Amino acid sequence: MKQTDEFSGFHPIVNFIYFALIIGFSMVFMHPVMLFISLITGITYHGVLKGKKSLLFFAKFCLPLFFLTMIINPAFNHQGTIILLYFPNGNPLTFESMIYGLAAATMLTAVLLWFACFTEVMSSDKFIYLFGKIIPVMSLVLSMTLRFIPLFKKKIDEIRDAQRSLKKEAVNESILNKLKNAISVFSIGVSWALEHSIDVSDSMKARGYGLKGRTAFSIYEFKRRDRDALAIMFLLGLLVVSNALMGNLTWRYFPSIRGKYLGVYQTLAYTAYFVLCLIPTIIDKAEEHRWKSLR
Repeated sequence: MKQTDEFSGFHPIVNFIYFALIIGFSMVFMHPVMLFISLITGITYHGVLKGKKSLLFFAKFCLPLFFLTMIINPAFNHQGTIILLYFPNGNPLTFESMIYGLAAATMLTAVLLWFACFTEVMSSDKFIYLFGKIIPVMSLVLSMTLRFIPLFKKKIDEIRDAQRSLKKEAVNESILNKLKNAISVFSIGVSWALEHSIDVSDSMKARGYGLKGRTAFSIYEFKRRDRDALAIMFLLGLLVVSNALMGNLTWRYFPSIRGKYLGVYQTLAYTAYFVLCLIPTIIDKAEEHRWKSLR
């Protein structure tokens, strides 16, 4: 069983419900404070899971997505009342479109980070455990897809290292040769993937996949800590949803920026959402402190 942190050792239903809540809230709420909380806590938890590699992921994928979304939106969205300037084609650049572009960029980056955390915590065996009996074919396809992507990437890296060790690919060479070598490496990787799929198919057939009455082994046990975590998650989620239904988290970007951001109910919602997003980090740090104190 893959366990990258203490929270990933919880029951799969706890992991799945947590990420369903966080990713759902991150995509639904466009309130600036809620977006900021989602982004900061997403960066924090991804750092807990990946360590220093999180910085590389953030610089390589998150920052380009953030700036690209922030720049593209004002170029195509011209709604708003505060006009800053006009483009050469006559379309206006508005203050509201720039702020909305910033909000959309924050939302997409936060969702990307939380999905990255999701793939680290929710392993393929957890998917099979949760959805194997409800939607067996779909759960198998999803779990195999999630497993195949990192596996294929790892194999490509191995093939590239082998090519370099055979001096078929030098570090300092022309772009054309690098492109040819990349195509060769990718071709070898695809051939391996096709052969691997046949081996997986034969292995599944030998293990009796699809036979009627076939049982599955599971090592997951729903413990008291899982029950407590679910209760806290539902309570915090209920506080956020109830405030949203009362209109306390409503925010408008067009035609003018308007919304509530200060108040007792808003502060309660922000606090509940912040604690909800930090649950895995709190659990991990509490276990780390407990381990150090026991030592």
